[in-house]
Amino acid sequence: MSNICVIGTGYVGLVTGACLAELGNQVICLDIDKARITNLRSNIMPIYETGLKQLVEHNTQAARLSFTTDYKEALAEAEFVFISVGTPPNPNGETDLRFFRAAAESIADEINHPVIIVNKSTVPVGTGDLLTDIIHKKHSAKPLKFSVVSNPEFLREGSAINDCMHPDRVVLGSTNRAAAQRVAELYKNLNCPIMITDLYTAEMIKYASNAFLATRISFINEISNICETLGADVTQVAHGMGLDKRIGTSYLSAGLGWGGSCLPKDVTSLMHMASINGNNPLLLQTVMDINRNQKCRAVSRLREALDSLDKKVIAVLGLSFKPNTDDVRDAPALEIIHMLQQEGALIQAYDPQGMDAASTVLKNVKLCQSTYEAASNADALILVTEWNEFKQIDFKLLRQKMRGNIIFDGRNLWDPDDVQKAGFVYFGVGRGS
Repeated sequence: MSNICVIGTGYVGLVTGACLAELGNQVICLDIDKARITNLRSNIMPIYETGLKQLVEHNTQAARLSFTTDYKEALAEAEFVFISVGTPPNPNGETDLRFFRAAAESIADEINHPVIIVNKSTVPVGTGDLLTDIIHKKHSAKPLKFSVVSNPEFLREGSAINDCMHPDRVVLGSTNRAAAQRVAELYKNLNCPIMITDLYTAEMIKYASNAFLATRISFINEISNICETLGADVTQVAHGMGLDKRIGTSYLSAGLGWGGSCLPKDVTSLMHMASINGNNPLLLQTVMDINRNQKCRAVSRLREALDSLDKKVIAVLGLSFKPNTDDVRDAPALEIIHMLQQEGALIQAYDPQGMDAASTVLKNVKLCQSTYEAASNADALILVTEWNEFKQIDFKLLRQKMRGNIIFDGRNLWDPDDVQKAGFVYFGVGRGS
């Protein structure tokens, strides 16, 4: 058993802390948000994540997991300190390191014993050096024995606990291999490959991984646009491609593009890093352009189907950037709604979990309590997020509720024949329609 402090209780920090406690460690999670910590002590989660509430409750009751806002308390006995704070993007694509710097400086202020500092926040290559410099500067008079290890996270919102407990790999980077091996011991019971590299390489693996996933999605979306022109069905094209073991099926679902807290931020950050160091990331720029174009195409197709969007009522199903999360950060739905509103459309929207988060960022949108309320008197409906709940739609009832008969299936979730039999005009993505 090790004593671990996790700084930050967002998606990464809270899941990491709970899972490390589940592995038998003594974990204390720290956050400067007092209300969040108060809620966590009462087992009120700040995010929606499948199984997280139960995992936190179990480990809290087992006295392996606790929460605090006090750095001194959190660091008092810590052998490992995990930094899992937010690193949002600046307007120019550069990563905003304010929260990371604040955490590093607070660690430097309070730590007074040997420790391994593990960075799980996604940060630009070279940030491990920044962390080292901050600690050294604070303890220049009396040097502190510490090591920095980069341990990038590869968690998917909606399946984060499973990803944490059953990872494809654990990546560790450090200038001190012995420190990296000590961190590796924390993960030894997960029975997965553990890769130890230098610090810069570990930091880069995270960015390269997310950029590649974004590229796969943009690639299949580009193919979907060609399929529409030529009359092919992208769902079958993707299936045929995926049967090739060199390609596989992951991240080959055509749709309305990617969003969320990771892919957009990480691709733009990687582009910024490349540009300021003399590289010209042409492929990454194209990946971004294709992603935005998917949303524009969706709005264009609705406009063509309705002749005009002005004063038309559009039902939007799905506001979170993906199913099984309430996260609406950079969600495709938000940009699509904004573009529709710019052309005078009236929006009625529903999401199984994202309503509260969406209410803080959407204006002049009627947020509904069900699919059928959102569809009431709508001229057209667009599916943006493929929640399981939407698979069970009664299309005959939906047709009775709607004024118009246009359905845009932005995730190719439905069988076109089923939709058309109910009296709708069906549009999918890359299905030759």
